[in-house]
Amino acid sequence: MASSVFGRVRSGSKQTSAADQEVLSASLVESREDEEQSVKLAEILELLLAAGYFRARIKGLSPFDKVVGGMTWCITTCNFDVDVDLLFQENSTIGQKIALTEKIVSALPRMTCPHRLEPHQIQGLDFIHIFPVIQWLVKRAIETREEMGDYVRAYSVSQFLKSHLLPEDQDFLQQKDKATRAVLDVLEVYKPQRKYRRQRDAGELSDEESRVHSTLLEYGRKFGFSKQSRKETEDDCKSGSSPAAPAGASEEDDLKAAEETRIKSLMVRMAVMATEEGKLTASAVGQIVGRQSEEIKQFASEYAEKQVAASVDERPEHFGPLQQHRRAVASVSKQVELKSQQLQEVQLKHSDLKMSCERVKTRLQEATEESARLSREMKSLEEEEERADSSVLEKLRTLVSMNESLKQQEQQFRAHCRDEMTRLQQNIEELQAASGQDAEEEQRNLMIDKQFNSDREKLQKLRLLMARRNREIAILQRKIDDVPSRAELTQYQKRFIELYSQVSATHKETKQFFTLYNTLDDKKVYLEKEVNLLNSIHDNFQQAMASSAARGQFLHQMEQIVEGIKQSRIRMEKKKQENKMRRDQLNDEHLELLDKQRLYFKTVKDFKEECRKNEMLLSKLRTKGAS
Repeated sequence: MASSVFGRVRSGSKQTSAADQEVLSASLVESREDEEQSVKLAEILELLLAAGYFRARIKGLSPFDKVVGGMTWCITTCNFDVDVDLLFQENSTIGQKIALTEKIVSALPRMTCPHRLEPHQIQGLDFIHIFPVIQWLVKRAIETREEMGDYVRAYSVSQFLKSHLLPEDQDFLQQKDKATRAVLDVLEVYKPQRKYRRQRDAGELSDEESRVHSTLLEYGRKFGFSKQSRKETEDDCKSGSSPAAPAGASEEDDLKAAEETRIKSLMVRMAVMATEEGKLTASAVGQIVGRQSEEIKQFASEYAEKQVAASVDERPEHFGPLQQHRRAVASVSKQVELKSQQLQEVQLKHSDLKMSCERVKTRLQEATEESARLSREMKSLEEEEERADSSVLEKLRTLVSMNESLKQQEQQFRAHCRDEMTRLQQNIEELQAASGQDAEEEQRNLMIDKQFNSDREKLQKLRLLMARRNREIAILQRKIDDVPSRAELTQYQKRFIELYSQVSATHKETKQFFTLYNTLDDKKVYLEKEVNLLNSIHDNFQQAMASSAARGQFLHQMEQIVEGIKQSRIRMEKKKQENKMRRDQLNDEHLELLDKQRLYFKTVKDFKEECRKNEMLLSKLRTKGAS
């Protein structure tokens, strides 16, 4: 039966006209464009979801509502005003759509959007041209949100720090006075001390650089040759060729020599300060004696020899032969004693050197044995190293070098600590010696210790009390955190609205399916009745045509059937009109409710804006009052 309704193409007609080919190609192009448009729509929805516009997930919304709502949300996120509220307005008329698209297009140039877009492209859902604009708006919205997030975070931190202090800040304030005193003590100990003073009879220096040199020399500091002369020599070296390099070095040596002579000439006109005159410390004397002890011994022996020679060389005519002999014997005996002493010293040195040589030989033998043992161990280690992993060995080498450097640093730190401890102990001893503690001082110290112990116990109790209070504060803070804030309630409201929209869309779709099912079921019932009626007419038609009485009865029944069908049709038309009127009435009520809803959300938005302005003005008043 269906084959008679729809026409078929004849199997013999293999050639098609040019118009059919054009229609076929146009349909293929349209299908490709539709596929590309659907791909772009999917990409746009993914971008909006990634940016945070979750209304794009609602299946009941049309693509126009999703795209235009997403564009308006991005524009308002970027702090630009658009005189529309698309978050709760759906299924607009053509006039409303045109007005909305014109307002969006007029807002894009104010945002310096690099892409051009026309209202008819948005209204006609040209997603290929809408996609770059959506991409740019999403990027701009994310950047604006990050900037505003940093600004709000910094503002909240500044407001918090105005009335509260962190534990680190409290510790810093507590240690600030101690650190300041320590720094002042160090500055007092290591402050510059004047060692020389320029003589009054010396003339004034005309050159500023010479005055600077003189001032630095007064405090024991030497200044290198002038920067100007150094720059001139560097410029000469740069401008000159390579053979002139030795000449530049010689000029630099000449400048250094001239600077040394200049420093010496300035030092000649200096006088030592009164506090430094005539001072020679015991350490300096010890250093001098220790350095020149050998020279002092040599000078003493030479003096004794010269004294003996002088006694021998005296004129013999003033003395007799016996006295001369005695003097000669005495001088020779003195020389023998001196030589014997020298011999004993040499023998002692020889014995010491012999013993030291023996010790050195034993040490050398031990060192050779140790070297042989270490060489054997090195060979074994090299063999193991060849078999081992190179990365592990490299890591082990770095760890060993790090260990050695840490040991060296530890030794240096220990030595520095020892020196510092000795210095501090000397300072304590000097202070104790200067203060001269007596019985009253000891009693006072005992009272101070007693007061300190009592204060420490009080501090411990206060710390325990503070820990208890901190626990109570933490418990209250957790209870406060359990209560949602205004922002969280707003977020919950948004999520509930989105959930309600999804549920309503699903309900609407399910209701449509139920309505479709009921309609098709009614249609099926009516078609079954019609089929049964036609079958009964077909079965009784031959019997009714057999006689005139049966034919009249058959016609009367057919008229009754037609009349019943007309009455059923009239009832269904009436029911259709009632449903249509009810639909129009509900549609009008729905539009009124939408207007009220838009007005409500606009009022809430204005109220939030006024609250924000009020908070800003209050913060400004607080800052002015604090200043």
